[in-house]
Amino acid sequence: MASSALKGTSHATHTFNTRIDIPAEQREPLVELINQQLATLTDLYSQTKYSHWNVRGDNFIAVHKLFDELAEEVEGAIDTVAERASALGGVARGTTRMAAEHSALEEFPDDVFGSHDILGVVADRFAHAGKEIRAAIEQAEDHQDKTTADVFTEVSRMLDRSLYFIEAHLTSK
Repeated sequence: MASSALKGTSHATHTFNTRIDIPAEQREPLVELINQQLATLTDLYSQTKYSHWNVRGDNFIAVHKLFDELAEEVEGAIDTVAERASALGGVARGTTRMAAEHSALEEFPDDVFGSHDILGVVADRFAHAGKEIRAAIEQAEDHQDKTTADVFTEVSRMLDRSLYFIEAHLTSK
């Protein structure tokens, strides 16, 4: 869907004063990068909760609880990422509508409910979000912002760990 920067002209770049020693012209693209990840993570959270609410079939209770736990992990990452945008003097653009418009994830299929199939869709979403965040780590480093890269690295670890938990339900033998 969206690329590595927020698209469209519906948002104005607003910055606040900060004593962080990263020049404003360098912070602006960083905030855009952070907001792209924020959109994808917010969408991932909502798709994970959707899966939690709608899963049916084998191992229901285990998968139902797994999705709820994973959603909580993503919610924590959303807060960390959004606060980094604010720390850089930017605006964290994290409403549901903003996320829907700018997420790098595909929409969740509305006809998938069986536990094995829904696990596969959620695994794809976590894998894609992980790929996006790893690209964002590189971009933050290109802007000489090791702190933002570190925030993204922390999120990457969570996404990879979550994907491991999901894939463990899909693997037999």
